Amino acid sequence: MAEQVWAGTTYGNEWMHKWLIRMLRYIDVRILYLFVAVFIIPVCLVLNPSRGIAYRYFRRRIGYGMLKSAWKTYVNHCLFGQVVVDKFAMYAGKKFKIEIEGYDIFIELTKHQEGFVQLSAHIGNYEIAGYTLVCRDKRMNALVFAGEKASVMRNRDKMFADTNINMIAIQPDMSHLFEIDQALQDGEIVSMPADRINGSQKCIEHDFLGAKAKFPLGPFSVATIRALNVVTVNVLKTSATSYKIYVTPLPYDKTATRQEQIKQLSKAYVAELEKRVKQYPEQWYNYFEFWQEG
Repeated sequence: MAEQVWAGTTYGNEWMHKWLIRMLRYIDVRILYLFVAVFIIPVCLVLNPSRGIAYRYFRRRIGYGMLKSAWKTYVNHCLFGQVVVDKFAMYAGKKFKIEIEGYDIFIELTKHQEGFVQLSAHIGNYEIAGYTLVCRDKRMNALVFAGEKASVMRNRDKMFADTNINMIAIQPDMSHLFEIDQALQDGEIVSMPADRINGSQKCIEHDFLGAKAKFPLGPFSVATIRALNVVTVNVLKTSATSYKIYVTPLPYDKTATRQEQIKQLSKAYVAELEKRVKQYPEQWYNYFEFWQEG
């Protein structure tokens, strides 16, 4: 499909990233938000095909009118730019107010000897969860895009230096699956997105926001191999200086057949994702044709 071209990497080069971090040590993030609001117009709404994808999402899936869909497309890109600024603000040492709903669920799971799976999605700013949901006694292994900029990966390494987090890069040869399997064998946590197909084309279909959509089979297959506990974690921006983390358990019948477990687990994930997308529609950042109707 012609418009499925978004690379999934952070915009800019290493020099730009370094200067952005230096600036953010001294200035308020809201100053850069104003810059983003202007910069977004030519870069994302004129030059980038993501504008059409976002517009169709608001028009067809959320059900807004033409003018409101156009406005929300702009707001969506502005918020995405703010999320990127916030990420670099954290690299610069700034703090955000974080509210966690379901933190007791996360803590209880970390007390168990067996590992568990933590599923995420491309809404809000999931990276903040890695700096907030930290367990000293159980290592978390976060699946990340291998093609991300080197400067971003180095900054993540620095941020994770004082946490018990290990990054597993998604590889074209699927070798990351062996690292995931070993981590779960060792009773650790594995965190991965479950709303984007990467590498393998194995998928499962579900109704999502009123139309059929494909979700990757891998994350649900990994969890059900050992009938592990699964939670979904979504981090949504609630103001210029605050976020809210939602930790939600995903129930499924662990005594059912493997195929039925995958079906139940993926259905529970999609239902929770739909709930959060409806709650924060402007923070959906999947800039490719997600639904089969195009």
